[in-house]
Amino acid sequence: MSTTELSWHKSSYSSGDGDSCVEIATSPSAVHIRDSKDRQGPRLIIPADAWNAFLSYATRHAT
Repeated sequence: MSTTELSWHKSSYSSGDGDSCVEIATSPSAVHIRDSKDRQGPRLIIPADAWNAFLSYATRHAT
């Protein structure tokens, strides 16, 4: 799957005024993260198992 075929979703925590817009897209092997204000800019690509470990950690430590 190329990054042009990804289905991007904006974070529900992103503000509506355009200041902090994070989007993610998932593929079978990774999670892709980008700034929606700079769609052609740099992206983070995190292996799916590392993302799942992060979510598990964040859920346990959420306040």
